[in-house]
Amino acid sequence: MIRPVTPDYATLEAAAVSTAPFPHVVVPHFIGPDDLHALATSLPDIRSGGSFPPGALTLSPLMAQLVRELEGPRLRGLIARKFALDLDTAPTMLTLRGRTRAKDGRIHRDSDSKRVTVLLYLNAADDAAWSRHEGCLRLLRNAHDIEDFAAEIPPVNGTLLIFPNGPDTWHGHRQYVGPRHTIQLNYMTNDARARNELRRHRFSALTKRLPWVA
Repeated sequence: MIRPVTPDYATLEAAAVSTAPFPHVVVPHFIGPDDLHALATSLPDIRSGGSFPPGALTLSPLMAQLVRELEGPRLRGLIARKFALDLDTAPTMLTLRGRTRAKDGRIHRDSDSKRVTVLLYLNAADDAAWSRHEGCLRLLRNAHDIEDFAAEIPPVNGTLLIFPNGPDTWHGHRQYVGPRHTIQLNYMTNDARARNELRRHRFSALTKRLPWVA
């Protein structure tokens, strides 16, 4: 039997909400070093860019357990209380990324159908690119300058980032090409736009079963 990954919910519960440039919470080591080391040998072999739903990938038992944990009620409840949101009936959409392309990281805000964005970074800290600030997510003060940021989050060491989506939640990163393992979880609105996005998400679980995605 595998030893389950145990996220650091206590630190998340105690974490303060930062307000600049928009409300967000960062929890370093939300996945602890031992669990992160175990996951390093269990990451799905994603050899192309883009986001993949779990159904499009062959997940190890440990990775599958982490996905179930993240979609469970404990994280949902903590986020709802942290940001004073009602997420009881919010549908979830979870995707995984394994590689970043040259075109990724451009300044954007998430779609209106996504109420909350949760990013969990599963990369080791020893990639020199992170020290050059490549691929490090920046929370931006505007929609046009990647250098005008209030916070920068290296995608390493089991760091968790959470922010409710809004009209000014601009984010992006300096260009980076290479492996960059991320789990993205979204709590969605409960309207036609979200239902359409969730349908596309489920359809992609079928269409993304490609030979180069193991």
